[in-house]
Amino acid sequence: MTPPIIRIAAALIDDGAGQLLLVRKAGTSCFMQAGGKIEPGEDPAAALIRELDEEIGLRLGPDDLRLIGRFSATAANEPGHRIDATVFHLRCTHAPVPAAEIEEAIWVDAGTVETLNLAPLLRDHILPWYRQTLADQ
Repeated sequence: MTPPIIRIAAALIDDGAGQLLLVRKAGTSCFMQAGGKIEPGEDPAAALIRELDEEIGLRLGPDDLRLIGRFSATAANEPGHRIDATVFHLRCTHAPVPAAEIEEAIWVDAGTVETLNLAPLLRDHILPWYRQTLADQ
């Protein structure tokens, strides 16, 4: 049986100096990118803009986002589910204010981020993309 799919939009947020902004939802142990579920009829960029405002108080416009791509991964917090993630990149130094279901929002060093418990999407797809992109610059 095919696992149920959750459509999400997520943001790889970096500060341009080797720090990544990660969040952890209340009652969970995995750190991941800020973002969330795409509502019916909502496009991924609009969903992400809404979620970033709701979750960490970051207000953006569509021109602030750079599309990375779409990835499939095991859902970190919904057992038996997979996510279909549209991921965007943005660079900022926002001081996050955790709200909604977010319990913790932290800036972490990209070189030591693996010491944390990471969501599969971040560990398997986003960090490799980030490191490859930095290597190309």
